[in-house]
Amino acid sequence: MELFSGWCEVSPIGDLLVRAAHLHPDRFALVLPEHRCTYSQLMQGAVKTAQGLLALGVMPGDNVGLMSTNSIEFTEGFFAAALLGCVIVPLNARHKAAEIGFIIRNAHLAALLTTADDQEYVDFTELFCAALPSLSVAPDATHLSLPEAPNLRVAVLLRGKQRPGFIGRDQFDTLIAQVSPDRVDALRRRVRTCDIALTVYTSGTTAHPKGCMLTHEAITRGSVERARSRFAAKGGNVVWGGGPLFHIGSLAPFIGTIGAAGTYLTDAFFEPGRALKLMMDEQVTTIWPWFPAVVQALLDHPTFDSQRLLALRTVILITAPALVERVQRLLPQAEAIQACGMTETSGIFALSSPDDSLAQRAISHGRPAEGIDVRIVDPSTGDDVLPGKVGEVLVRGYCVMSGYYRDNEKTAQAIDAQGWLHTGDLYRFNDDGGLVFNGRLKDMLKVGGENVSAVEVEAFLCSHPAVKLAEVVGRADSRLDEVPVAFVELQPGCTATADELIAFCKGQIANYKVPRAVYFIEAGSWPMSATKVNKQALRQRLCDVLEA
Repeated sequence: MELFSGWCEVSPIGDLLVRAAHLHPDRFALVLPEHRCTYSQLMQGAVKTAQGLLALGVMPGDNVGLMSTNSIEFTEGFFAAALLGCVIVPLNARHKAAEIGFIIRNAHLAALLTTADDQEYVDFTELFCAALPSLSVAPDATHLSLPEAPNLRVAVLLRGKQRPGFIGRDQFDTLIAQVSPDRVDALRRRVRTCDIALTVYTSGTTAHPKGCMLTHEAITRGSVERARSRFAAKGGNVVWGGGPLFHIGSLAPFIGTIGAAGTYLTDAFFEPGRALKLMMDEQVTTIWPWFPAVVQALLDHPTFDSQRLLALRTVILITAPALVERVQRLLPQAEAIQACGMTETSGIFALSSPDDSLAQRAISHGRPAEGIDVRIVDPSTGDDVLPGKVGEVLVRGYCVMSGYYRDNEKTAQAIDAQGWLHTGDLYRFNDDGGLVFNGRLKDMLKVGGENVSAVEVEAFLCSHPAVKLAEVVGRADSRLDEVPVAFVELQPGCTATADELIAFCKGQIANYKVPRAVYFIEAGSWPMSATKVNKQALRQRLCDVLEA
């Protein structure tokens, strides 16, 4: 790498939009199959939404909840809150009422922004009213006073007509006219890069979701730097992200795209045929399918045509070697990049190098990103492990969260006195210095005293030609403490029995790693969290099977 060839340009989230709107006002910022908006239009919409929030008494530093499918309204609400110096709290559209109610209270939300549309697959207003029963009978939607959420003052529909508890779009437009755009710009100029920009709630092993506090620098610095350099394309970046924007795996690439004045392609839901058509029509240059299920769905769709994706230069993945190799074989002009990240690190903290071979990219999830420190330690002693040995990965740098909102105890457990984030992820350094994922600490099985990485067994099962997706969990065993059990989805048109897959493993991986049972899952039937298979639900399913 050439020395002193790059430099850091960090700005608040709102300024990324201001910059792009000045440089490329007529370029499309956001494109969905049925809707699109230019940077000029997105800027105007965000400023108007900010004016309306000010008219309702929302001020800098207030926590603003945002729940919607991927849409123009979501992005307008997102940047409106950022321009004002509010803290954006994206809400998971897959959460149920109890989870939503907890987050509203825990985050001390002052305002809720959402949409109401008969075409949406979730009735968000109904969900909020179930979470906050007094909302539907609130006498004045402009001045809420709810016993379940005493900090919540307003709930606004960025699309949709007024209904009990919610300010409708028409009423909101009237409020916008009461505030000058000058006030928005004055507040925008006061936002600091060290201010908290986002509180993103992430579910884990705890009873309730935890709110990761991310500064403007944490969320913009790496994502924008990579979009302007590593993923840059002549004529402007055209980036597809199929995931929901409330998830860091989609939100960070979206912010990076805006920071590079590119065009972000997405949809209100993921359907591979629609997604492929959008990518082909818009000449996509970078795609973020991230997870195996999404990658497989795209590659297996009958409309997949590599000749209509010749503008594609970058595919970012977190998947098994066989799938990386398949992507690279089908899209030879593009670079398949493996990466690793999490909400607590504002997304990516490591990724493949441009000069890595296909073999290196298939096996490794990359090296630490520039400016970010990574260690792998023995979880029991805290000592660094030798290369090739598995341990917990620790991350330190500008990308690390400031802590969990209103939870000093969990923050102290996650971030030590030296600033190292203890991720709970198991990795090892290979001979090339690449990070190789070995599962979660809680996904490390203890079979007769031997450590077994669930992800290692999953990767081997996926090398069977009939296996599309495999997930491994532990089953209690009186003699060995626990033994591995696999849940498997087969490739379309393929057949295999449990005995065949077990026999496939025997003699190829250590006996203690061989699954003792295999259960088959139909396509579309996996229990999911936001973007990943929910292993806790699989463990419960296994318990139900054993009890039956």
